[in-house]
Amino acid sequence: MEEKPADVPEGGFRVATAYSGISAGTELTYVKGTNPYLSASWDRALGLFAEGTPSIGYPVRGIGYMQVGRVVETRTRAVREGALVAMAYGHRTGYVADPLADRFVELPGDLDPMLGVYVAHMGPICANGLLHAAADLHGPAVRDLGDGVRGRRVAVVGAGVVGLLTASFALAYGAAEVVVVDETPARLDIAAALGADVLATEQDPAVELKRRWRHAPDDRGADVVFQCRGRPRALALGLRLLRPQGTLVDLAFYTEGADEVRLGEEFHHNGLSVRCAQIGRVPRGLAHAWDRERLSYETIALLRQRGDLLRRHVITDVVGFAEAPQFLSELAARSRHSVQAVLRGDVEDERG
Repeated sequence: MEEKPADVPEGGFRVATAYSGISAGTELTYVKGTNPYLSASWDRALGLFAEGTPSIGYPVRGIGYMQVGRVVETRTRAVREGALVAMAYGHRTGYVADPLADRFVELPGDLDPMLGVYVAHMGPICANGLLHAAADLHGPAVRDLGDGVRGRRVAVVGAGVVGLLTASFALAYGAAEVVVVDETPARLDIAAALGADVLATEQDPAVELKRRWRHAPDDRGADVVFQCRGRPRALALGLRLLRPQGTLVDLAFYTEGADEVRLGEEFHHNGLSVRCAQIGRVPRGLAHAWDRERLSYETIALLRQRGDLLRRHVITDVVGFAEAPQFLSELAARSRHSVQAVLRGDVEDERG
């Protein structure tokens, strides 16, 4: 769909998109028609989905939250012309932003600009998962993201982008061990290349991990589990991996029922906890010190430390905007496999 470019108002700026990352798990729910916004109305005040007019209808506009744009026109001192900024404005070749309404993060010159797709939103999602694990242990006394993983045995369920970035954060912050569990051998190969241990789901990984990770008699399993795959069976497995009274930090987006999640089994008998760590909220009591800006700069720090590995192994496809509709259709039909796909704009990047 083509739109007439808007004028840049006083105080605004225009970007031309350099890179736009595809969040396949979320975006394919619109292609497949399984996103809850397509069938129900979200009442923000009540925090409830209700039957009625869907919140979103087709054609869906503005999906995507991993953009890097070059500022090509500016009428504000908030950002200079020529700067590369990370934003979340959806899959567009360009965008007119208002600094008072649109969040942006200027990318440092030493960062691979393609990795900038993680800075505005996806990286903070994963960093927020670690923050929830830290708050589970320390409450409002959290000092850094490592407080929930440092020296601990960590399991990550799901080796998609969220799982791989979360595992990378845990490794960077000194987890004693990080084990990534997934059904797909190729994705486990990527997790291993990033430095994690890996387990396939063909044989029960809960039995293997609980035999390996012993804390005390009748106390075995992961100190914390990050659940990063939007399938009920993944949530059920994550609960099985935990030690008694352990916490599962849930970063997944579910569009199905949860018949495989047996709350009368490990959840009940081991006294487990589940914390939803979606990016809309940081842990209660930490909002003043830990906003999304800080999580973005934590992401930049991770990319500086482990960016070469992430660029080499996680970004698997780079395609043009014109190819995007066909590309998403092939992903939805499972005729094509991708971990992180990036749409490339027409902007020439001066840093290569």
